[in-house]
Amino acid sequence: MDLIFGAGGKPQAGGSGSGDKDLIKDGSTAGFMADVVEMSARVPVIVDFWAPWCGPCKQLGPLLEKVVREQRGAVRMVKINVDQNQELAAQLRVQSVPMVYAFKGGRPVDAFVGALPEGQIKAFVQRLIGGEAGPSIAEILEHAKQMLAEGDAEGAAQVFQDVLQEDPENASAIAGLLRCLLALGDTDSAKRMLAQLPDAVARHAEVAAVRTALELQDSAGAVGPAAELRRRLAADPGDLQSRFDLAMAYYAGGEHEAAVDELLEVFRRDRTWNDDGARKQLVKFFEAFGPTDPRTIAGRRRLSALLFS
Repeated sequence: MDLIFGAGGKPQAGGSGSGDKDLIKDGSTAGFMADVVEMSARVPVIVDFWAPWCGPCKQLGPLLEKVVREQRGAVRMVKINVDQNQELAAQLRVQSVPMVYAFKGGRPVDAFVGALPEGQIKAFVQRLIGGEAGPSIAEILEHAKQMLAEGDAEGAAQVFQDVLQEDPENASAIAGLLRCLLALGDTDSAKRMLAQLPDAVARHAEVAAVRTALELQDSAGAVGPAAELRRRLAADPGDLQSRFDLAMAYYAGGEHEAAVDELLEVFRRDRTWNDDGARKQLVKFFEAFGPTDPRTIAGRRRLSALLFS
């Protein structure tokens, strides 16, 4: 993931635009079910049937791509070369090109033939995504967060960077981009980005949560292998330091629920151990997960039950 930092350490979009491979892609007969039908159950998909020899296709295609990119993930686009996918074109009764289908919920819901001006293309797309105007920043951010949750860290990062082009100090977008970097294993870029943020942005709860997640990741990497720690606990279940270290090893390995379980067990066995260390570490976990994360909600409920038992 390539990042460009502007004046004042404000992250800006840069690099090769790797998210385009998910928003806009070349399709085929073999991939049509996954790329269009199944995908449209999650997000609307525009299918552009075109041909290399078609003059109007060369006018329409770039305009379609521009409008799709402007929606920042609210709609996707698949381009089908009819010369290479004649059977598919015949099945969908494509008799002339360019022809554009809109798929939603696994089926075609709209279509047009021929090149259209940009204004009519925007109206077509806006009808498809269900509104007269494009998605709000909040909706775009929620969609990007969902993309990240589903494992598309590169695509989500591109969307967050697009938001930051318009609003360079949007803390939610900055936090989202930071989480994408962590998901991609690029902790060095995340640290550099955090170091360059203005104080007001750095103090924002979402950004602070990512900083905590990064600190936890660093400290978790210093503990021993989980297998060795489990052997120690099998020999001595009361070894609270090994249990605490096992929680951190689990966290480092992405087994966050197991990490919470071990810290809760430390707290259950000895609330005051290591100057209330288990509870304090749980609070850091919950901050890193975020207040609405199911792991935080369930973990806080279990911690409260122990506190008041």
